Amino acid sequence: MTQASTPTADTVRRLVRSLLKDGAADGSGPEIRPVAEDGEHSTWWVGTRHVLRLAPDRGAAVRLRRELRLRDLVRPYLPVAVATSVAHGEWAPGLTYTLDTKVPGRSGEDQDVSAVGEADLAGLLTGLREVPARQAETLGVPRTAPRSLETLRRTAEQAAERLAAADEFDAARLHQLTQPGAIQLAAQPGTAVLVHHDLKGEHLVVSADGRVRGILDWTGAVLGDPAEDIAGLALAVGSPAAVRAATLAGYGARPCLRGLWLARCDTVIRLADQLAGRDTGPLPLLRTRLRRTWEAILLERVTELRDSAGDAEL
Repeated sequence: MTQASTPTADTVRRLVRSLLKDGAADGSGPEIRPVAEDGEHSTWWVGTRHVLRLAPDRGAAVRLRRELRLRDLVRPYLPVAVATSVAHGEWAPGLTYTLDTKVPGRSGEDQDVSAVGEADLAGLLTGLREVPARQAETLGVPRTAPRSLETLRRTAEQAAERLAAADEFDAARLHQLTQPGAIQLAAQPGTAVLVHHDLKGEHLVVSADGRVRGILDWTGAVLGDPAEDIAGLALAVGSPAAVRAATLAGYGARPCLRGLWLARCDTVIRLADQLAGRDTGPLPLLRTRLRRTWEAILLERVTELRDSAGDAEL
């Protein structure tokens, strides 16, 4: 994959000047500053009303072009805002950019979601389920197979032991998910829907009253396991709120518990990898996500995963 140089402030400033005509009299244009976040594309604030995203390589460019079309597809189905592109093109040969309107609100990492905001998240999950899969596929959205929870559980058990040795986590907590339980919570056939696949806090735009006003960055969207988005919400807003939102959206106990355990295993593995130098994620954020996903939910307090358990017991 061809890798481009990281765009400089001068590169961004020249591009912005060519796109916006509301700059200062001296032609300096609006203020620009980089957005500190994870991601495959470089992102910059442009004044107070716009966000500029630049694909750093050709693979990211393909996903960014697809996102522009996907946002138009999903917008009518969602109760929350999706950014609108006011200009898009190439900032370097083969490398795309989009200048988007800024969705008003704060990052979900900085603003708590209220009970009404949980209803917004429920509407998001409901809307994603209603997006026609065939139309999404036509846009190039890929299908992905559900992950094996049992394989993930085994990896997480090893990671939990390393965290326990570092006094970061009680490895016994992972024993709540048994091998039979992991098998029981396997994804069911025919349940694939459009999945945002990256519903972390920084991609939630939340207002001061806790309402979820928008969802950002659709470059990772797939047709796949809806439990992945429930897992993403567990990282962003905590397991209880994520499960309440999924339940409001009509999901039953199986996908809720599956999402919960996907998130818990993922956070254990990522934190262990960070401590071992294999993950570059910020340590405080990884610890916060671990704490959020391990918040107890009512459903697991009254549920046991037994070898012979059926759907009725879940």
